[in-house]
Amino acid sequence: MWAIFGLGNPGRKYSRTRHNIGFMVIEEIAKRYDIDLKEKEKYRIGRGSINGHDILLIEPLLYMNMSGLAVKDLIRKFNIPLGKLVAIHDDLDIEVGKIRIRRKGSSGGHKGVESIIQNISSKDFARLKIGIGREAGVTSEDYVLSKFRKNELSLIKSAIEKASDAIACIALDGLDKAMNRFNTD
Repeated sequence: MWAIFGLGNPGRKYSRTRHNIGFMVIEEIAKRYDIDLKEKEKYRIGRGSINGHDILLIEPLLYMNMSGLAVKDLIRKFNIPLGKLVAIHDDLDIEVGKIRIRRKGSSGGHKGVESIIQNISSKDFARLKIGIGREAGVTSEDYVLSKFRKNELSLIKSAIEKASDAIACIALDGLDKAMNRFNTD
């Protein structure tokens, strides 16, 4: 079973911000595959399948820099090996709307990914990064908490759909095939 964690911040204030792209992808996957997300104390979770392959969809309901606490709890509870864990998150260093899949690596300065690394004591989990770009003269902290501009919405909608396709590919065919298929542009 794959455990798919979409990273974001809880609450309406953050719901459509750049930092919450991970939540947006989880919600798209849940809608596509009719997976009901139920709210628990530290997360929203849904268990379902993609063409017969079991998955867990999770949105940690802790602030981004504490996401790792929910990840740690759930991989223990469901006995998920690190090789079956995918974190979906925003990336400032990738052009708006592009996606990249990585098998493992550093946090790249992302506080949610850093929290996961610290809490599970490993960098050996997959990441699906969605580009949100950068804006000159705006701090990273302010930029990630801003909403997408109107001219970016079609790119983001497409990225969410492509990321959802990539998660389905990971569940069905594995990480290598998904990387070969989706890390092309």
